[in-house]
Amino acid sequence: MLLPRDVVEIGGLAVTSPLRTALDLGRLLWRFDALGALDQFLRIGVVADELIAEVDRFKGFRGVVQLRFLAPLADPRAESLAESALRLHWKDAGLPSPELQWWVYDEHGIAVFRLDLALPEVLFAAEYDGIEFHTGDHDRVYDQGRRSWLADCRCWVMEVFVNDDLYRLNADPARRLQAGLHRATITLASRTAYPTLRPAPRRS
Repeated sequence: MLLPRDVVEIGGLAVTSPLRTALDLGRLLWRFDALGALDQFLRIGVVADELIAEVDRFKGFRGVVQLRFLAPLADPRAESLAESALRLHWKDAGLPSPELQWWVYDEHGIAVFRLDLALPEVLFAAEYDGIEFHTGDHDRVYDQGRRSWLADCRCWVMEVFVNDDLYRLNADPARRLQAGLHRATITLASRTAYPTLRPAPRRS
């Protein structure tokens, strides 16, 4: 089942290549973890076009239907597995494709905050709050101030999710995402003007 190009040597050990490993995880993991794995392999250098081009070789293999669906969605901008899971819930909810790691600027044109998933044309965003960086008292004060500024000064409508919202049995954040987008659309329609946002500067 392995082609010569599927195997590389690391420290004297024969292991599957990053591309082949990504393809296998994309086929065989639970779909939310599978997308997270694909995202992270793109972050370390697997080329998206090569990933997609390899999918058809697994025709008839277990999980190929999942891989065929997920491979075009993989995005190296995702910074955590939970962000990837949230993005797949977003896709399942039927929302338009989001921007990832979208920068919001202050009145001086300085990039101050990033949003995990965003539809800047309607000022709607969704974010994941992980335990590590969002549960302490300082974290809560910071998050509240940040989100108040985004809502009051930049008119963003946001939905915030935690681990249970994405991973508990029968978790279904789709309704909240759909309702949030609807609320953002109605809010935008009620305003005569809204801030012009610029994308994040490209990293050199």
